[in-house]
Amino acid sequence: MEPVFNKPALPRYSQHPFPPYRYIPFQDDTPHPRTDPNGHSYNDDEDYVLHFSADDWCTCEPYLYGIDLFNHGYWWEAHEALETVWLAAGHKSTTCGKFVQGLIQLAGAQLKRFSKEPRGAQSLTRSGIEKLSLVKGIYLGIEVESLIVAMERCLHEDRGEFSRIELHFQSNQDEDSEVTESRLEPSE
Repeated sequence: MEPVFNKPALPRYSQHPFPPYRYIPFQDDTPHPRTDPNGHSYNDDEDYVLHFSADDWCTCEPYLYGIDLFNHGYWWEAHEALETVWLAAGHKSTTCGKFVQGLIQLAGAQLKRFSKEPRGAQSLTRSGIEKLSLVKGIYLGIEVESLIVAMERCLHEDRGEFSRIELHFQSNQDEDSEVTESRLEPSE
């Protein structure tokens, strides 16, 4: 079964090819990508990103590839690609890290929705939206409020449609994003 998306096809942001199949845990006969010798990513070297900040998104191949994977229904694979970016962004210790973690949770939520696991989808959507809500405007190329609205609508209306993430490439991201300081933890 192929996912149906609520936005028309978006351009690819990365040149990296898609895996030969989408991994859907516990749902099909496809091998686990990393642990099964027949998996599409078995023995592949993991991407390594030394550092990732809000200024790096438009040139960071693992980030762009993670968004492509998300947009084409490779949600398990998107989680894996974005986790590399999350680690480089400082995990939960930075706004950027929390935002990327929110994207990972939204990928997981989409996978849960596709797998007909509504409780997991609701929980992950809420957690992901909470992290994305730390910023306003455009952040990491994403129009944050539009993505939040689309994710909430897909979850609540559940017409079998899935959201996509559109990236906005523009010259001055700093003027378009605003970190909501009052919602950040004191360590920031």
